[in-house]
Amino acid sequence: MLHLSIIMQAPAQGGSSTSFFIMMGLMVVVMYFFMIRPQQKKVKLQKTFVEGLKKGDFIVTTGGIHGKVYSVDDATIVVETEGMSKLKLEKASISADLSAPLNKQA
Repeated sequence: MLHLSIIMQAPAQGGSSTSFFIMMGLMVVVMYFFMIRPQQKKVKLQKTFVEGLKKGDFIVTTGGIHGKVYSVDDATIVVETEGMSKLKLEKASISADLSAPLNKQA
């Protein structure tokens, strides 16, 4: 019973509420720079990548389909695979550009 009464006691007064708000503000700033800002940069980079796709680029989709861009529309693209089949996909499903590494090797 003695342990319970010690736990239930009120914390000692004397801590300043301004230091609490300063610490909370610092935590929000740290979270912004380590979590939110990098994610915003990644989304912006992905958007510019998808908007810059053109006919002839080699791409990979999020589903793992490798192919060459056959045509580009506003919201969709047509991808030509090795088997000469054509797939119509949403632009949001494009994950990587394989043309850049191929051009660097040449």
